[in-house]
Amino acid sequence: MEVVVSYIFAAIGIYLLLGFLYYLAFIFKWAAQLDENTKGSGIGFKLLILPGTLALWPVLYWKWKKRNKA
Repeated sequence: MEVVVSYIFAAIGIYLLLGFLYYLAFIFKWAAQLDENTKGSGIGFKLLILPGTLALWPVLYWKWKKRNKA
């Protein structure tokens, strides 16, 4: 059972690490492509969207890819 729990925590850690890497790319490059109002946003906005980006990065990535295909 301990091995299963350690694998679950490792998977969550990898997911959050990928989410943080996506957050960095998203906030500095892609956010303005999805919403023009994010240009010139302050640190408060960037910190505000951090939890949501960490949790929902696959959805945001899918939306960004879909927008760039069109």
